[in-house]
Amino acid sequence: MPRTAEPRQPAAPVSRKQLARRVAILRAASELGARDGLAGVQMLDVAKEAGVAIATLYRYFPSKTHLFTAVLEWHIEMFLEDHHDAPAADGPADGVADVADTLIALTGRLLDSPLLASAVALSSFTEYASALPGRYDIAESCLGETVMRLLGVREAGDEDRSTVRLLIYSWWGVFVAAQTEEISTQQVEADLRLATRLILAPYADRSP
Repeated sequence: MPRTAEPRQPAAPVSRKQLARRVAILRAASELGARDGLAGVQMLDVAKEAGVAIATLYRYFPSKTHLFTAVLEWHIEMFLEDHHDAPAADGPADGVADVADTLIALTGRLLDSPLLASAVALSSFTEYASALPGRYDIAESCLGETVMRLLGVREAGDEDRSTVRLLIYSWWGVFVAAQTEEISTQQVEADLRLATRLILAPYADRSP
């Protein structure tokens, strides 16, 4: 009796050339996703746009779901790199407020391209719903690490990680609601500030 194939995990690039190929693929998928949406993007078109063989594309991203989930993570990483390099605001440090500002700005950046935002949201939902193996703890993602840094958490404990997970899940819910136009831009900001203030209340008196 034939066995069902195990879900294959994406190959990890190790050399500079491989990293460059991966970035080219992510950039091509972003451009096509922003133009055509998830349903309109074909993996062969992504490979052609990125200048790689279709086998190379599938080696890094076994499915379109893997690809656009990685696109989301890549865009978050790029945003956080730019945000980290931005000049700090004047006045005393307020880690909770800084986290709220970061999440609001990130949401705005992702929503600048509605079709791409929808594509990455649908892909991420599909990946989690399919219980694909190999997912990392979201508290240890680049976004989770940024929240920890802004809060001044140097050695995260279980409660810190649980708190950050809860915050990111709340942010994700607001992000999805904004895509479906259930809430306005102003409500997005208000909801994120409220969620951040409530969830991160224990950190309010800490200074990064």
